[in-house]
Amino acid sequence: MILAIAATLYLYSPPKSLDVLDGLWPNESSARRVATGVPFAPGNSGDLDIWAPPIAAGAHKPVLIFFYGGAWVKGRRQDYGFVGRAYAAKGFVVVLPDYRKVPDVRFPAFMQDGATAVRWVHDNIARYGGDPDRIVLAGHSAGAYNAIMLALDSRYLRSAGVDPGVIKAAAGLAGPYDFYPFDSARAVAAMGNAPDPGQTQPITFARKDAPPLWLGTGTADTEVKPRNAIALAHREKALGSTDTVLQEYPGFSHNDMIMAVSKPFRTKGPVLDDTVRFFNRYVGSSKAKVEG
Repeated sequence: MILAIAATLYLYSPPKSLDVLDGLWPNESSARRVATGVPFAPGNSGDLDIWAPPIAAGAHKPVLIFFYGGAWVKGRRQDYGFVGRAYAAKGFVVVLPDYRKVPDVRFPAFMQDGATAVRWVHDNIARYGGDPDRIVLAGHSAGAYNAIMLALDSRYLRSAGVDPGVIKAAAGLAGPYDFYPFDSARAVAAMGNAPDPGQTQPITFARKDAPPLWLGTGTADTEVKPRNAIALAHREKALGSTDTVLQEYPGFSHNDMIMAVSKPFRTKGPVLDDTVRFFNRYVGSSKAKVEG
């Protein structure tokens, strides 16, 4: 019965089916949703959810803002509770924001929404047990693009009134970072109206002083080809970055990268543990402020 329900949900929304299965697995009791549908920007796509571990008094946790995928066309924060549970159980306050999508908007509207979400998190997350001085970004597919682009092109955060230095690290799971000339209808729909297509490409903004980047890709990804992560990692390292990690997962497809975060499919590969280990180098417990 459970598998039949999951199969039906998969036809409607693969992430939602992952979330349902994840919720039925042995419970990660330390993770809890502490806020639902909190507005951070006007409109139907300007809300966010927050997941957190138990918060000890005075012990604020590092914050992970996760942007979901969907080719900038689809996706809902409500379907990614499995991401919130996974990283909250590892000690992060997790924020899942929505953002505007095609065809209602085009680039750079979803980037502007991401920056606005970062601004809201920095200004408000302490009320939910998060440390505004230890913020990291992550995402899958189009969401990985949003996260890495925000980390590299500081104009969006500055325009939102945020110091780009608040981002301590970023992780992209199967993201597109070097895909011009556009080779898919969805990329054309999202980015094709940009006056300068080069400004849509994260690799354009690679720099030595970028926040630490973790770039994960599956070697069998035919949707967002591994060359995206490989090219950006090589560019960062050529510019002198010593904090860029390229992580390739043999045989992984595009969706395997996000499935491996959910409890039922973690045996596929250590995506969750790899990203947590990376983030903890920069915002782990040893980086917490000393209360005085």
